[in-house]
Amino acid sequence: MVRRLAYLLPFLLLVIVAGYFLFGLERDPGELPSALLGKPVPAFDLPALTGATASEDGMNTDDLTSGRDVKLVNFFASWCVPCRAEHPLITRLAGMDGVRMFGINYKDAPEDATGWLQRLGDPYERIGADRTGRAGIEWGIYGVPETFVVDADGIVRMRHAGPLTPEIVERELLPLIEELQR
Repeated sequence: MVRRLAYLLPFLLLVIVAGYFLFGLERDPGELPSALLGKPVPAFDLPALTGATASEDGMNTDDLTSGRDVKLVNFFASWCVPCRAEHPLITRLAGMDGVRMFGINYKDAPEDATGWLQRLGDPYERIGADRTGRAGIEWGIYGVPETFVVDADGIVRMRHAGPLTPEIVERELLPLIEELQR
């Protein structure tokens, strides 16, 4: 009996491990889950990014829970190459009717961030400076860039990790914004 168990135990372990890997193969590796989806934006209060053209009042939870418009929250940094690539799309989205664009500058030197925004343009209504990364932890970001869609009630409706592309904007972001504006 003990001998059979000695042969059966490795076989059972192999079946369990194989099942785990087969389950993993069916998942989309680009999909990063977010615990915030369908929940209110997390509580945060960030100082303003000094020298930016956006409001000098900083940014907090109230900015995203008031008003009737859809809000986009974009985590960015001057040292982030993909942030530079998506910046023209962020600027285009900021110009849409019924959409408010907010930025959170993540773990960046203020002078670098303001210089970057002066060169590329500042599409943000408000910019909070997350120098320590604490707000990033509260939002559950994996890195920058990351963009969140927040409805008029302050509920997180979508999270996109990585740079936005024209395809993602057309296929996922714009239909959701249109739906939330109704």
